[in-house]
Amino acid sequence: MIHLKRVSVDNWYACTQLNVTEEQKKSFPVPVVYWIAESKVVTDFRPMAIYVDSELVGFAVYSDKPDHEDNYWLLALMIDTKYQGRGYGRESLKKLSDLMKESLNCKCIMIGHRPENGIAGKLYESFGFHRVSEGLIDGEVVRLLRCE
Repeated sequence: MIHLKRVSVDNWYACTQLNVTEEQKKSFPVPVVYWIAESKVVTDFRPMAIYVDSELVGFAVYSDKPDHEDNYWLLALMIDTKYQGRGYGRESLKKLSDLMKESLNCKCIMIGHRPENGIAGKLYESFGFHRVSEGLIDGEVVRLLRCE
């Protein structure tokens, strides 16, 4: 079962060792260490470690502050290459969206992905994230999930 923990002094280095496949690096080019560093400067970013039991399997970042349209962003979600294909991405997306709905009382969650990342696009769409734009933010497909 998936559970989330904040990135902390105890797990930050292990998080930096998570990787996606070489092919996926084209569509997920920013390493985890970058997100952790950015979260120290952008104070509304919440980096989260994703675990199955005691095993670190992935990483995510969300913002706990709404954008100018009152949407909350799930900025990054990745499952380490060793753990892909086991349903952990879907389960993590559910845990993260539930966490955001409950703790932030958000009405909408936004997520983006590169157009060539078809696996992410299919996952997000099957979860209920609807495409709202493409190319406006760093060339990404932007999707929205209504939480109401």
